[in-house]
Amino acid sequence: QVQLVESGGGWVQPGESLRLVCAASGSISSFNDMGWYRKAPGKQRELVASISENSRTNYADAVRGRFPISRDNAKNKVYLQMNSLKPEDTAVYYCNASVLVRGRLWNENFWGQGTQVNVSS
Repeated sequence: QVQLVESGGGWVQPGESLRLVCAASGSISSFNDMGWYRKAPGKQRELVASISENSRTNYADAVRGRFPISRDNAKNKVYLQMNSLKPEDTAVYYCNASVLVRGRLWNENFWGQGTQVNVSS
């Protein structure tokens, strides 16, 4: 059906930057909302940022102003530019997309496998 593959995670020091990329493939007719979530050890998964089909964005308070989200509909990709990273940003980051699968009548929700981000000195 639809696969979401994240890349760009890694180990960085506080204050540095990373860019996460989520690439979607499969029987895709169109995308609706796309977003990034994260899960830190001992915490529940939380929304980091989302972007609608017409590029309206929504951010968690903890990342607003540091993590701009963007999308390229032609390439079926969504990006998360993570700037001024902090140790508390350490988590597994997951891509999420609401997709209209080709041949179906309603959107379905898909998740990537996640990419680890570690921020420490």
